[in-house]
Amino acid sequence: MSDLKEYLSQRCHFVDAALNRLIPDADTRPATLHKAMRHSMFAGGKRLRPILCLAAAEACGGSIDDAIYNACAVECLHTYSLIHDDLPCMDDDDMRRGVPTCHKVYGEAMALLAGDALQALAFELVTRTPIAPLHPVAVMVLELARTAGSLHLVGGQVADLEGEGKKLPLEDLRFIHEGKTAALLTTSVRLGAMSANASEEQMQALHDFGMATGLAFQIIDDILDVTQTSEKLGKSAGKDVEAEKSTYPALMGLDASRAEAHRLTEAASRALDVFGDSAVRLRQLADYLLNRDY
Repeated sequence: MSDLKEYLSQRCHFVDAALNRLIPDADTRPATLHKAMRHSMFAGGKRLRPILCLAAAEACGGSIDDAIYNACAVECLHTYSLIHDDLPCMDDDDMRRGVPTCHKVYGEAMALLAGDALQALAFELVTRTPIAPLHPVAVMVLELARTAGSLHLVGGQVADLEGEGKKLPLEDLRFIHEGKTAALLTTSVRLGAMSANASEEQMQALHDFGMATGLAFQIIDDILDVTQTSEKLGKSAGKDVEAEKSTYPALMGLDASRAEAHRLTEAASRALDVFGDSAVRLRQLADYLLNRDY
């Protein structure tokens, strides 16, 4: 088995090649829109969500070829959410993934439309996943739609905006993190499992893994926002403090936040016990997300 660094590199190249095939070329009309979509999609993201999708498929005995459309779908949805989050009416960020944000290069209107187009593409890609008897296309589309809507991704962003300048209870902060981060990470592994015709037991285990890993991921993000530089992160550091947002470090302190992220990662690993050795990559990925420095 290759080491994790090599595995991540191989899977990242696999996902990037598929995205390059599936997103219209930059010279396809309307060219400006497709250039904007590609600007944000190929700005150097780590492809963590699609890689988790592929790893979940393999843990369930499936293939990465069958899972690739779902993997690309979650990356399209993720990138759409980043484009919109960066807009001046939202978080007003100038940098993302180490390059100028979409609206800084193409203007607010084009960035908005690029995000809209990537969201639509995400649902198109799910419908191209080969048929799995236990999880028909309609079920996979429903999974992505619920995650993208008012109860999770969009709802989490609303709660995040409304929480600025307030000291939120930890329960409310967890709601934001579950919506904005953990829900899509969970859907990533669930869609991978669906492509592999996963059992109900496997689906529940991956749901528990995804939620715990997603919360740990966001806690580490909160920590890095106050401990790393913008150059290291590839985006503006210190934005949470500037916006007076409640974060785990602000509410619990850095040490307690790190301890909570460790606890959640351990819980995520335990959730995978049903898979035995077939989930080794998922465990490695959870540890990687816990120990990253950007």
